[in-house]
Amino acid sequence: MAAGSSSNLRIIVQRNPSESQLSELGIKSWPKWGCSPGKYQLKFDAEETCYLVRGKVKVFPKGSPETDAVEFGAGDLVVIPKGLSCTWDVSIAVDKHYKFDSSSPPPSPTS
Repeated sequence: MAAGSSSNLRIIVQRNPSESQLSELGIKSWPKWGCSPGKYQLKFDAEETCYLVRGKVKVFPKGSPETDAVEFGAGDLVVIPKGLSCTWDVSIAVDKHYKFDSSSPPPSPTS
């Protein structure tokens, strides 16, 4: 595996979780983040769990074939693993609630 490859890190997508599950997780109390359509290079220094209120994203993990891209959108609960470097191709503006499972900083743009 090439240095910097993220192919062993998997994004987990749960489509349309129940309202009771969302309440249990306390999603409405999580911070919100949004972005406009475009392509964003991100590296996740902590595991992130997020719930998309609106939007549509196709994520391309760095070092993986395009066929490994993961799509998710409004109504999906997503877990992004720590250490993942990827490109977010946002086709519909994103509005999401999120939380990190450590005190690490949020994902930062890569050069």
